[in-house]
Amino acid sequence: IQPTSPNALNVHHSPDITLDPSTAHARLIISADGKQVHCGERHQLVPDNPERFDRVVCVLAHQGFSSGRHYWEVNVAGKTDWDLGLARRSVNRKGKITVSPTHGYWILSLRDRTDYAFRGVPSNNLMINIRPSRIGIYVDCDKGLVSFYNVEAKLLIYSFTGSFLDTVHPFFSPCTNKSGQNEAPVIICPVAE
Repeated sequence: IQPTSPNALNVHHSPDITLDPSTAHARLIISADGKQVHCGERHQLVPDNPERFDRVVCVLAHQGFSSGRHYWEVNVAGKTDWDLGLARRSVNRKGKITVSPTHGYWILSLRDRTDYAFRGVPSNNLMINIRPSRIGIYVDCDKGLVSFYNVEAKLLIYSFTGSFLDTVHPFFSPCTNKSGQNEAPVIICPVAE
């Protein structure tokens, strides 16, 4: 049974998620504890390893899931744009990327402060009345289910059911900083008891 709010989820499904710098686009700046990421003004000198995204300003978590249920929360307060969700371990990380479940991405997006969408071909534009500042992401690997919640309002934003076919990793993009308008980080938060 799918929970109607993040509070209905058991916290023992909450892994300790940290960002994997070896996957991060060269403009992304990750905090020392691996819990925050924001987009800098310029590319950093980082090795162009095969797992690094080179076109899209995004990063994956170290942790990957192939079974079980998992839940984590991300603070997006003060941001105009972001992308959050899951990516299959085997996704293409070089050049232009098609973000859709068919291509191994299950992503909720915000653009221009008010335009929310679940990314697909075509995208599902979502009407969201209460702007979330904390997003809860719930994954049931065995059912191929991913759900996004507005944590404070205890509201389900969107659910998608398909199949993952491979290990999936939490996906984060603070998007570009838009000359300072979108410079706030996305922050992986502890899940409240």
